[in-house]
Amino acid sequence: MTTTEAAELFSPAARRERVVDWQAPGPAAKAAFGMSGMEAMCAIRDGLLPEPPMARLIDFRLRVAEPGRIVMELEPHESLENTIGLLHGATAAALLDTATGCAISTMLPAGQGAVTLDLKLTYLRPLSVRSGTISAEGKLIKLGRQTSYTEGFVRDGAGNLAVHATATFSMIGEATKAK
Repeated sequence: MTTTEAAELFSPAARRERVVDWQAPGPAAKAAFGMSGMEAMCAIRDGLLPEPPMARLIDFRLRVAEPGRIVMELEPHESLENTIGLLHGATAAALLDTATGCAISTMLPAGQGAVTLDLKLTYLRPLSVRSGTISAEGKLIKLGRQTSYTEGFVRDGAGNLAVHATATFSMIGEATKAK
């Protein structure tokens, strides 16, 4: 690579900027504390509770909240690309970690939650900004008192399966009566 070619990589014409704003998560967590998981997921979906900061950072949205099932959507953008022009695998991992954890939440009473113990992903096809709207679906497989199990799917805009995941979560918190 010549010095001129290297300089072009850092030229102002190749520079991009993206501003990300978010709501502080503490007040939202406090507001959601008295809600069941389903109530909280619907409140986020409907814009009554702010999205978590990670959702704003990557720019995905909660679209479907049903008992034991969540669907997130992402319009892919170049800020998520790696150096070979594909979406970084961490994008799918973040979507699936969120969707599978939220699928569990839809079945929990107020005061209970779940944290990821493991997340196994199998990448089946690459994703890019040309993939169309990407959807991530999380499904509850088994809800347990101490451990819960989920499955997740990322699909491209044509509905093709791109990533499959299984995840195990540790259950935390004590159930409280909803207000």
